[in-house]
Amino acid sequence: MREMHQFYIGGQWVDPEVLNPLDVINPATEKPCGSISQGSHKDIGKAVAAAKDAAASFATSPREKRLELLQAILDGLVQRSDEIAETITEEMGAPLGLAQAAQVPSGIQHFRTILKALANYEFETHQGTTRIIREAIGPCALITPWNWPLNQVAAKVAPALAAGCTMILKPSEIAPFNSLILAEIIHDAGVPAGVFNLVNGDGTTVGSTLTAHPDIAMVSFTGSTRAGVDVAKKAAHSVKRLNQELGGKSANLILDDADLKKAVARGVSNCFSNSGQSCNAPTRMLVPKKFLKDATKFAIERAKSTVVGDPQNKKSEIGPVASEVQWKKIQSFIEKGIEEGATLAVGGLGRPYGLKKGYYVQPTVFSDVSNDMTIAREEIFGPVLSIIPYKDDDDAIHIANDTPYGLSGYVSSSNIHRARNIASQLRTGMVHINNSPLDFAAPFGGYKQSGNGREWGTFGIDEYLEIKSVYGFEEQQ
Repeated sequence: MREMHQFYIGGQWVDPEVLNPLDVINPATEKPCGSISQGSHKDIGKAVAAAKDAAASFATSPREKRLELLQAILDGLVQRSDEIAETITEEMGAPLGLAQAAQVPSGIQHFRTILKALANYEFETHQGTTRIIREAIGPCALITPWNWPLNQVAAKVAPALAAGCTMILKPSEIAPFNSLILAEIIHDAGVPAGVFNLVNGDGTTVGSTLTAHPDIAMVSFTGSTRAGVDVAKKAAHSVKRLNQELGGKSANLILDDADLKKAVARGVSNCFSNSGQSCNAPTRMLVPKKFLKDATKFAIERAKSTVVGDPQNKKSEIGPVASEVQWKKIQSFIEKGIEEGATLAVGGLGRPYGLKKGYYVQPTVFSDVSNDMTIAREEIFGPVLSIIPYKDDDDAIHIANDTPYGLSGYVSSSNIHRARNIASQLRTGMVHINNSPLDFAAPFGGYKQSGNGREWGTFGIDEYLEIKSVYGFEEQQ
């Protein structure tokens, strides 16, 4: 049992103003694996004051100094990567193999990418006699989720440091321990006092207080669209900058010239990865109507072969979902799919056979789904796939775009020109052609209710900077 009740404020580990313990639950055992303390308005006040005091000096710190700090943090993450992977598995249920192969490496890669981006970033350019200067925006509130915890934290902390911003991190109270390890690494790296601060707690108290605080210049939030709307309302009172990565209901368009069996199996695996708890998961599989029967058969085969079990077992492909609340929410969506007449091809309600404890969900596939059904409209955030038939390419594009979300999209085709044409018509921030992997130097973010702004690489640094035009800076020739 870990007991990590202190916060990191002003370069020190400090006790909360009032101890408010909260158990962190291991979703595989349904028992506490440790506890944290939830913060209060006073704790946030101290953290914001520390960030404000450090803002001016860090904003003007030399690029070389920030590169050294980022490198030291990167080295610390690499050294403690096994410990962080085990922590993530324990607190949010990602299989250890996934934590070691993806959860932790993705966080590490953000620091690597930002190091390269900062080395060549142009903070000052000129246009005629005008000097255009990019300056740190100021103290930032970073509010992160539990599903890819280190990845989401690193995608905010690394570019904020590169830009010269100070920050207060509120990690998810469901999976906080990996962020506390990162805070230890940041401290050991010699990041100046007040530049990085961490206060644990829930969104209602700590998140809302941070978002509304008048001395916070920017809020970077990753989470549900519902919570993002609330963040936007609270931030609006002081006209803060918002960077938001929110929900998704990404369409996976399998065209009639694709290798159907391969594309379906790949799509099912991508949907179920991380127990379906990825905002960009391809949860709507669009297949030609004439191939619906075969596509369903291939999806059933892949779902049945998916190994669900103890996340400590490296053979497990998916573990439990992160919490009891999440488990119950997913069960209600499965029930809704059945009620609304979708064909339950495999999986369904309750735990997988043989698992009597833990928040495990059966890998579930619905077939012959209509795009107006609840399971096709709402973000389920579990291993639940909806297969939707379409008539032709235009119909597929229409169905894909008929959603309030617009985070990601997927296209499978043996004709690259056809795939590119389809990709150009999808109203999403990202498109994967033939299962192409993410690019950590490319912008990550979405259209519509999937958020605003972009993260990752140079685009991530841009978000933390204000732009100033100084006219007459250069003498006229």
